Amino acid sequence: MTTSTTSELRHFGTLAPAREHLIQVYADVRADLLHLPNYAVSAFTERLDRHGAEPGFAAVLAYEQGEPIGYAYANTITSSDRWWKRITPAPADEYTAPGAVALKEIGVRVPWRGTGTARRIHDALLTERTEPHVTLMVNPTAGDGKVHRLYEKWGYRDIGHSQPSPESPVLAAMIRATH
Repeated sequence: MTTSTTSELRHFGTLAPAREHLIQVYADVRADLLHLPNYAVSAFTERLDRHGAEPGFAAVLAYEQGEPIGYAYANTITSSDRWWKRITPAPADEYTAPGAVALKEIGVRVPWRGTGTARRIHDALLTERTEPHVTLMVNPTAGDGKVHRLYEKWGYRDIGHSQPSPESPVLAAMIRATH
């Protein structure tokens, strides 16, 4: 198994140079779920292309010996963004009014899970962000709740729930200070 300290992190401010590697790693990370409409590679690709065109797009990919092993990407969201409008109950103005960074996706290939790679990617993605808060949505049942608990250890807390599409599971909406 590879340790997290040996992987190289690459930052991307636009989608084009990272797109194929993001799709490649996503398909591997979500392999067990690809048969579900919301997790299909085509659905991810549609979301990725939309997110890549939105304000404040940034991605970080981790590489081991030149091969992509993990990723995260995010966008800036404002108070009028549909991200906030789909959360019940409505989030407090203290989170929505100043704008926030929305962590849209994060994933690490199986051999690198539990090595700290996901946390390194997450933290690298947020390093230069100026938004006061970072928000994400997570399936609270993923990994029998393990993923949700991991985000809690990283300082996130629940602020509501959301179902972004009819095919999507009900997600826990979480938030924390960016830095």
